[in-house]
Formats: sequence, C-alpha cells, structure tokens
Amino acid sequence: MNQHETVLYTARVRTTGARENGRSRSSDGRLDIRLSVPGGPGSGTNPEQLFAAGWSACFEAAIQIEAKRMKIAVPADMAIDAEVDLNIADGAYFLRARLSIALPGIEAEVARVLLEAAHQTCPYSKATRGNIDVAVNLV
Repeated sequence: MNQHETVLYTARVRTTGARENGRSRSSDGRLDIRLSVPGGPGSGTNPEQLFAAGWSACFEAAIQIEAKRMKIAVPADMAIDAEVDLNIADGAYFLRARLSIALPGIEAEVARVLLEAAHQTCPYSKATRGNIDVAVNLV
C-alpha cells in the first residue's frame, strides 16, 4: 500500500461447500446466500451471477462518477445487462463477459465516450482488463 492509498471498504465473506450445495455469508450478515451449480439442481445462485451483479453495479457507479465529471446528466432509466460466461476449453475454465448499457436520451457518441471513461474507472473493469474477453456495448 502506498502513502496515498486509503482502504475504503473490505468485504469479508466466508464460503463453504463450493458451488454444489454451498453457502456464502458476509461477516456483517447482510449477505447470506445458497450456492448451486449453474443449470443444476438447487435454488441457489452461482459465482458468475454474483460477479455479473457486482460488476454491473460498480460499472453503473463509475458511469455516474464520470458523468458528473463530464457534466452529463445520467438518465434515471439507465440500465446495465451483464452477462458472464463460464467456459471450458482444453480442460481449462475461463470467463468471458459482456456489459450492455442503455443510456436513453444521451447522444450515442457522447455515451460511448462516457462508457469508455467508466470502463477505465471501474475497479472490476481494471481487475479483468487483459485477463478475460470483455465487450462493453451501448444498446
């Protein structure tokens, strides 16, 4: 950690049971979920859904930050559809993701500049950059 770095928040989650009949619970109790294998039996969620939810929420916040900086009004009906694929090739698992963002009322070229700036700001985007295929689409 450098001198100018400040930890804003630390998430603490304990997971047991992995994907199949697993459970994840946060230290503060606000998150308490069951896990299931994608497409398999069980009523729980899976890591890919959680990742998609976290990334899209973070990306939306990054859009708001960049819009404020650029003096652009963010539409109240902005929405992000996040898709995270779990893939396998040659016995190795990997992820691929798409973020489809609707910014009604914002000119397409302005929206694209805003999305690129948000993609540079969002910590999830930074963490995945160069590690997985990601498409950020204006819809």
